[in-house]
Amino acid sequence: MLILCACGIAYLTVALIAVLRFERRRIPAMSSSPGVTILKPVHGPEAELFENLCSFCAQDYPRFQVIFGVQRHDDPALGIVRRVIDRFPERDLLLVLGESAFSGNPKVANVTAMMSRAKHDLIFVADADMRVDPRYLASVAAEFSGDRVGAVTCLYAGASCGGFASDLAALQLNDQFGPSVLVATLAGDPQFCFGSTMAVRRDALEAIGGFDALAQHLADDYMLGAMVEARGYRVVLSRYVVSNVVSEANVRALVEHELRWARTIRSVRPLGYAFSFLSYPLPFALAFLAASGGSATAWGVLSAIVALRLATHYAVRRAFEQSSVPPPWLIPLRDCLGLAVWAAGLFGNTVRWQQHAIAIEKDGQISDSSSTFRTE
Repeated sequence: MLILCACGIAYLTVALIAVLRFERRRIPAMSSSPGVTILKPVHGPEAELFENLCSFCAQDYPRFQVIFGVQRHDDPALGIVRRVIDRFPERDLLLVLGESAFSGNPKVANVTAMMSRAKHDLIFVADADMRVDPRYLASVAAEFSGDRVGAVTCLYAGASCGGFASDLAALQLNDQFGPSVLVATLAGDPQFCFGSTMAVRRDALEAIGGFDALAQHLADDYMLGAMVEARGYRVVLSRYVVSNVVSEANVRALVEHELRWARTIRSVRPLGYAFSFLSYPLPFALAFLAASGGSATAWGVLSAIVALRLATHYAVRRAFEQSSVPPPWLIPLRDCLGLAVWAAGLFGNTVRWQQHAIAIEKDGQISDSSSTFRTE
């Protein structure tokens, strides 16, 4: 147990350094403003969906297009999308509506339908629960000025809509997911993208076979980055941090979502996933304290871990420019729950997504046994 705690202390130290290093980074200056098409796949009435979608339309950028994709004519999000379009009559906004059966990833089906209407050569895809400020497009597009940059992605910070489960979800994104990504990229560029922003040059996208190449992958964001990198392009993590509006109905829904992410990550990065439990040293420190009968060594270890954990928590708050964060007293519960989800993620290959049970293969592809279903 002491060895696990020592490894956890080492991880937290590196994570804190990575966050502080990220905070010091600056967004590159724009040398030009290439045209951008934003693809927004929409499914269902996400929390604060109207505000989220409006934020992508209110950009301080000279030339961009936003395409909203809704797959079902009876989707309650359809009315919200139309309200957004009505609010910005001066913008180049378009709704692509089509009901279709699809074999594979339903988000990719939606994005593929929108892509045929894209005007520009920088293609951005961002999930519907993301929110940005007017700096977003200029900040991310500026990253393409680097040599051989084929794709750019963004970290995302959890913005809780309120409630116990939502606060726990936001805390996981901020204190665990964000720092773990920054640790993984200390050695160089990432080899993956995130659903918060998958920005890709049209030529790089065509080189991998377009979005159709992602159709059978559940982790379409991860695979886009991996495929672009495999073609000799760079994938860059932007300094800009997107806000992920988090609304979890209850703890059960939270666990289902996080278990889906855990099993998906395990399918594409099994070795990294196997060792990711080291990012949860607090439960091990508490167990060590109990097993040792409250020894001085155990108290010292616990104190070191708590100090590093809190330092990372507040460093993330500054680096991600968060004005409101879940209370730090939730950290022990959050870390214990995170470790439990990690353990559950080691087993099984079925996840719940959009009211469907989907089986995933070891390489992250959707199993043939569950690949044909209706996009809802």
